[in-house]
Amino acid sequence: MPTIFIVFGLKFFFYSNEHLPMHVHIRNADGEAKFELKPINLVANKGLKPKDLKLAESIIEENQELLIKKWKEFHGESLV
Repeated sequence: MPTIFIVFGLKFFFYSNEHLPMHVHIRNADGEAKFELKPINLVANKGLKPKDLKLAESIIEENQELLIKKWKEFHGESLV
């Protein structure tokens, strides 16, 4: 489970057996959510508070290119 970064207590990561579409998981003490990367879209939320979801989405927007690059590095170009 590679961690991409941790910002304001939000951990952004991939699972090792990921699938398309490209997405990132976000976890904190309250729960976990999943966002698609292109386009950015909340797919699932299990416990994250609305303010944390908004923060996570803005962090994804600011780092979208980096997250896509990390996805491709970890999962290979075949999962694009």
